[in-house]
Amino acid sequence: MLLCVSIAGFCAAEWDDVLDALDAVSPLVDDVRPGLAFVDMRGIAGNPQRWMAQARAALLPFALPLRLGVGPNKMCARAAAYIADGTICDTDSKSAMLAPLALSVLEIEPDTIERLRLLGVDRLGDLAKLPHGPFVRRFGPAAKCWHQWARGEDSTPFVPRGHAVAIEASAFGDGCVEDETQVVFALRILLARICSDLERCGKRAGSLRLDVELEDAHTQSFEVFLASSTAQERAMLDVVRAKLEGVTFPAPIVGLRVRAAQLEEGGDSTGLFANEDVDAQAIAVAIARIEAALGETVRQARTREAHALEERFSYERFEIAKKSFDCAPFGRSVQGDKEKVVPQLRLLAVTEVDVGVRGGEPVCVLDRAVVQYSGPWRVEIGWFEAPVVRDEYDVLLETGDLYRIYHQGAHWYLRGAYD
Repeated sequence: MLLCVSIAGFCAAEWDDVLDALDAVSPLVDDVRPGLAFVDMRGIAGNPQRWMAQARAALLPFALPLRLGVGPNKMCARAAAYIADGTICDTDSKSAMLAPLALSVLEIEPDTIERLRLLGVDRLGDLAKLPHGPFVRRFGPAAKCWHQWARGEDSTPFVPRGHAVAIEASAFGDGCVEDETQVVFALRILLARICSDLERCGKRAGSLRLDVELEDAHTQSFEVFLASSTAQERAMLDVVRAKLEGVTFPAPIVGLRVRAAQLEEGGDSTGLFANEDVDAQAIAVAIARIEAALGETVRQARTREAHALEERFSYERFEIAKKSFDCAPFGRSVQGDKEKVVPQLRLLAVTEVDVGVRGGEPVCVLDRAVVQYSGPWRVEIGWFEAPVVRDEYDVLLETGDLYRIYHQGAHWYLRGAYD
């Protein structure tokens, strides 16, 4: 189950603190955007009421207008919070709960909502009743998600947020310093520690935060922005010294703290073999070593045209492709053909369906007339003692739906739908 946390009218600067507080509820928090987060409650003791009480207690210090909801997926959890604060959406009741909701819960463009209303679609229940294929073809690829969300289905992956790595160093002493040389020496030591930790983590810093504590109990803070992300002590020290030039402190310095911020990956992505300079001999040696370690030939998968799904790919021995020089400017193809749009077959759970047949041809599927069909294509799977034989068809129905069905024995089955 997922816990949805929706907050309206809050200070964006507090959002990171809100997410940190939600870590006390569950270590898995998906930061969708400022004001909306999902918390994965699988494995967390308690029930939805207890989870929401824990979330309220964790966020109580922020005094924010919370709306919480619990559901089996992101769409159901967000819809539950949309309906009313503290709503719980069960798997069995999700269709009935979502049906009366307005289309605005899907967060789609107002122009699209208006187009749907002209078609008589005002609620999620109306949208869920539309045939999937024709709806997607009319409103584009994004409509696939809208249709699924309206039915309470949501395959959006849960992406836990990464936790920030704090890299900092500090130095405090019993006395105080008034000489610039002593301050620079202390900064050099702290930056050396910072750079060592950055290299150990494989990171680079884009900025630094310097806190200078004074003898009169005051602290002065400085944001030091680096020209480029780095983990080099000398580059950081030069910028920090330039930042402090001309700064006069009202009291002696008793402590320093330096923290690395805006961390980035420290390594540069490098391919195993550069596209511009492929060493065929090096690849051949690498393949030979792999084959020796695996004890079998290295092969690569290639797609090919075939009606049967099981025959749409084959494995061939890996061979290094020879360089080809394209005479078209800027690497463009010399052929001006437009890209061919091919409907994608979406496999469904195999279910038996009623198919009307006349003269050996399918004329009715799911009580809808067949406008056009292609097939049959004989598929024979022969690794069993008794080979399995079936005849597959693509059928276009009067509603615009395009399905893949097959005939096996005395029964007909639905295999997939084209989007």
